[in-house]
Amino acid sequence: MDKKIAFLRGINVSGQRKVPMAELRSILSNNGFKGVKTYIQSGNVIFEEADVSVPETKVSLEKIIKAHFGFEVPVLVKSVSDLHKIIRNNPFSRKEDLEANRIYFVMLFGPPKKERLDLFRKEVYPHETWELVEDCLYLCCKNGYGNAKLNNNLVERKLGLEATTRNYRTMLKLLEMGNAN
Repeated sequence: MDKKIAFLRGINVSGQRKVPMAELRSILSNNGFKGVKTYIQSGNVIFEEADVSVPETKVSLEKIIKAHFGFEVPVLVKSVSDLHKIIRNNPFSRKEDLEANRIYFVMLFGPPKKERLDLFRKEVYPHETWELVEDCLYLCCKNGYGNAKLNNNLVERKLGLEATTRNYRTMLKLLEMGNAN
């Protein structure tokens, strides 16, 4: 069975849209997902599922979450090999930035339209630099993500699509968990 990672967008933020991880693990296990593990409260789920496509898994997870918790949660699903590729493609590899937790991965739920991307490229964010590689916008926040103007919500508005953001340490931990037996 292939392991996959689901990234839930916008849960457990400021007491809104609460999804307890133990409860999530339980409902997913009860709905046929195998080896379900979660990592921190921001909605990272590692699981095994046989012969089901990523789009089918996404739809299934969104339906299960809506039915159980009563609200919609956008879900992005990646395979372990997808996650490895995302981390490998990171253009911000300065050790100092990685260790200072300045590197973020804004994973897009689809490709941005060229016109929106072209407009976005013209904008200047003095303390943030970014680069888009495939469906991940890599972000280096010189003053930390909490002080960044260029955050997940702004990226979504500018590019006109959903996204979910994780830091470098979280991505490495998810890859480690996805590779574990």
